[in-house]
Amino acid sequence: MLLKNKKILITGVANKYSIAAGIAKSMFREGAELAFTFQNERLLKNIKPIAEACGSDILVECDVSDDNSIKNAFSSLKKKWKTFDGLVHSIGYAPSDQLEGNFVDVTTREGFKIAHDISSYSFTAMAKEAKSMLNDNSALLTLTYLGSIQTMPNYNVMGLAKASLEANTRFLAASLGSNNIRVNAISAGPIKTLAASGVKNFRKMLNQHSQRAPLGRTVTSEEVGNTAAFLCSDYASGITGEITYVDAGFNISAMPLKETFDD
Repeated sequence: MLLKNKKILITGVANKYSIAAGIAKSMFREGAELAFTFQNERLLKNIKPIAEACGSDILVECDVSDDNSIKNAFSSLKKKWKTFDGLVHSIGYAPSDQLEGNFVDVTTREGFKIAHDISSYSFTAMAKEAKSMLNDNSALLTLTYLGSIQTMPNYNVMGLAKASLEANTRFLAASLGSNNIRVNAISAGPIKTLAASGVKNFRKMLNQHSQRAPLGRTVTSEEVGNTAAFLCSDYASGITGEITYVDAGFNISAMPLKETFDD
């Protein structure tokens, strides 16, 4: 098992459809001992069954918009685990009014600030608090999307926030490398999640993805989870600062070749 004897903290689970839930499932299958964060009591009821299915009773409240909440979360975690081996950051948010319409018309200073704070800075903030608890050859992992480097209808300010997150990944990798802590990101294809539902016309994005991706389909949270398990394992000990695409090849294709040649 890839993650036997590894302790990994999973953040960003909203419900069973979350990418983070798929990651937790794969990591549990590979032998990891897991802990989970939850944003507030309202979401706790959704996360408990997922944690239980992964054999975990460690659920820590953490609102990443609040530095004190982040500090308290790791203080609470330390009562269960003195040290641990990995952190999965699967957190992203922008106000819904920022995710519909023409980018230059709808983007506000406040929306821009919130998107970058929650979607990017939170990774740095959690890494800062986790650093002293991380074992040798630990791994941090975050989730990004192709909208960081290419424009997407209605994705708007989240694209900028994901670009920030990818730069964040590289700077954290450089900063923590001397501590033998690796930092990577997965750029996942579009998956039906609670967060994705906030992007207007998301179903059309899924259809377009299937048409253009070389594999002719979208991906599953389990496929993302399998890659996450690898990147947080000792088998990936030489990999840091990388953005790994799990998107059925969509990012490499400017247009679907089969339809073009058939014409």
